[in-house]
Amino acid sequence: MRVLGFMSGTSLDGVDAAIIETDGVTVIEFGPALLLPFTTEERSILVSATEDAVLRDGRGETPAVSGAAAQVVLDAHVRAAEQLRAEDGGDLDLVGFHGQTVLHRPERRLTIQLGDPSALADALGVPVVANLRQMDLAAGGQGAPIVPAYHAALADRIGAERPIAFLNLGGVANLTWLGRDGEMIAFDTGPANGLVDLAVQARGLGRYDDGGRYAAAGHVDAGALSSLLNSPYFHRAGAKSLDRYDFSLDAVTSLSIEDAAATLTAFTAETVGLAADQLPSAPGRWVICGGGRHNPTMMRALADRVGRCDTADALGLRGDFIEAEAIAFLAARSVAGLPITFPGTTGVPHPMTGGERFGISQEKTA
Repeated sequence: MRVLGFMSGTSLDGVDAAIIETDGVTVIEFGPALLLPFTTEERSILVSATEDAVLRDGRGETPAVSGAAAQVVLDAHVRAAEQLRAEDGGDLDLVGFHGQTVLHRPERRLTIQLGDPSALADALGVPVVANLRQMDLAAGGQGAPIVPAYHAALADRIGAERPIAFLNLGGVANLTWLGRDGEMIAFDTGPANGLVDLAVQARGLGRYDDGGRYAAAGHVDAGALSSLLNSPYFHRAGAKSLDRYDFSLDAVTSLSIEDAAATLTAFTAETVGLAADQLPSAPGRWVICGGGRHNPTMMRALADRVGRCDTADALGLRGDFIEAEAIAFLAARSVAGLPITFPGTTGVPHPMTGGERFGISQEKTA
């Protein structure tokens, strides 16, 4: 089936959208993909909704800004879909919708993604699969990471030798390790771009450390790095996941932007290294996905800590759109009743499917 997948990351840059042809087991064909940036006004609304969600911690009445943000998410996804459909020219069978995450509290079995999948199905005239994390959380899993099944499909597609690791560098870094005998282990390793982005934004210097130039010009502050690493999270084995705002900038507020960026970049690399130390065996290669792979300073730091790192693009994959493709893939698996989360990836007791269907007729799912 031809499936459109969406991912709107915690960096709040915009909506990633990608079409793939898949049966939920293999990736048959890659269709077009795009990033639709949020306007300045849209991003401001989403930032307010995210900050409010963190402050409320999922408690109390939902404020008006959440409704406004949900409308922003819907409108942006419809625009992205219309652009892709015009480029693709084919009919869509299904849409996978993740929504905009504003809070993730797995210990309370709570995750909040803004957006209205029913309205999206109505607007596009295509059935939508959404709420991919909720069933896993209800069963005692972390609800994240949810993309490892897609990483495994990509490894098969490119004929990668295992063990191999996929590392996504978004606001948070998440890792998928694939072993020779089909083993799959995944978890969030720690912050990726999120803290560096926040440090740059807090000082009015842009949205992110473009090209890693601030980090390249700075020096790692050993004391600040030690403070950042002083969390039991990094030494806890097993399934685990993070919210982007689980760590603060307190340790680097007194540093120059160059030293702060260098220290936070080293923090990301070291936490990935600590994660690598917990794996059953060392990956033969690391496949780096997400926005962080565009940062050469971060890529060098990672290679120094864990060894060979290849960008997804170097292996013929689309490093900017793997998560959007993954949501499409998981939607197809959901419709087919196939598992999307596993004990080794989220800590759920047994492999289980997930997702809720909106606007899907009986004929569509047969």
